[in-house]
Amino acid sequence: MMEEPSLTDKVPEGLVAESLKCPECGSERLYRAGLRYREYGNTVQRWLCRVCGFRFSQPSEKGPLRKKPYGYINNACLSTSSRQVCELDGSLRNLAISGTRQEEAQREGTTSTADVKGKLIEFAWYLKKNAKNPSTIQVYGVWLNTLLKHGADLTDPESVKETIALQEQWTSTTKSNVVAAYNAFAAFLGIVWKPPKYTAEQRMPFIPLESELDTLIAASGKKMAALLQVLKETGMRSGEAWRLLWTDVDMERLVVSVNKPEKKSNPRVIKISPKLAGMLGALPRTSQKVFATGNLMSWRQNFRKARKRVAAKLQNPRLAQITFHTFRHWKGTMEYHRTKDPYYVKQLLGHKSIRNTETYINIEHAIFQSETDEFNAKVAETPEEIKTLLEVGFEYICEKDGLMFFRKRK
Repeated sequence: MMEEPSLTDKVPEGLVAESLKCPECGSERLYRAGLRYREYGNTVQRWLCRVCGFRFSQPSEKGPLRKKPYGYINNACLSTSSRQVCELDGSLRNLAISGTRQEEAQREGTTSTADVKGKLIEFAWYLKKNAKNPSTIQVYGVWLNTLLKHGADLTDPESVKETIALQEQWTSTTKSNVVAAYNAFAAFLGIVWKPPKYTAEQRMPFIPLESELDTLIAASGKKMAALLQVLKETGMRSGEAWRLLWTDVDMERLVVSVNKPEKKSNPRVIKISPKLAGMLGALPRTSQKVFATGNLMSWRQNFRKARKRVAAKLQNPRLAQITFHTFRHWKGTMEYHRTKDPYYVKQLLGHKSIRNTETYINIEHAIFQSETDEFNAKVAETPEEIKTLLEVGFEYICEKDGLMFFRKRK
């Protein structure tokens, strides 16, 4: 049996053994959880408590234990940034030390929380090696940690099924997403189980007023406002905007390129306004990415907090329904209303199939339908007449005897 390093071996020089304890529960049962890389090549050791799962950085004689922004291992441990990968790699090396204790716990019929969280770290690294989308890895981490918080044993499929079934506040769509996350985790662990079948609910997206989107943009900080303006003008998914590089932004021609699309959609080039170009130009260029600080999950959390604050201040509950993806739904609906061209909207949003674009056609008809069914009708013969009618909003209906018929609601 491999002997675990003594606590004295883990203590940095200049500190007594008793000083290295978990700042949350006081336990001395710790193992190394990778390194945190600082500027100029400096590193600091990270630790993981095997009792409560709390993670903290190496203590020093100059100050107290640093507990933020790390804290308990949650969805952030499944981030795929280069800094986090170092931690995953370090954790994988140190999991070998705890292997014998995990086997003992399984023989006793239990698995410690720290061992499960260690497996989640391995799972994240496994997904990354298999070229899974970073956003998928983060979402899987959120759902798996949610199951843990609700008391599920991730090594026992029956416990997971029971936990999911007891969450009455979860919709069928949420339960379906949780099952998908655990299904991938179970396959990673080699667990055979029969997943419950939950049908995802189809819901029409909420389309806010443009003034409501502008209110949230105006109430945000410089970087958040620029990100929201990108989502509004381009209809990008939040992950696509998050991965935007400075080389993807052409300030001269006022276009941005989506070279890393999500969900296997098409790459595309989108025109932007001088206003957005000015907002992007005012951002600091500290890295190759336009939006480089933190991670997308934390930005979503900050946006939810700001959204809630503005909604309460203005007494407008509609603002609380707006998410990052709402900007994409708004853009698709408005562009179809402006052009009446579903293929243009399909290309703008990068859809693979026109069926995905049909949602915005239905929404546009419902939002902008007039109270009466009276129309102005026009007939066109030449390409110039057809072009003129389309430019002023007439909709093509049919062709007969060499004539093309158009109509426009009064």
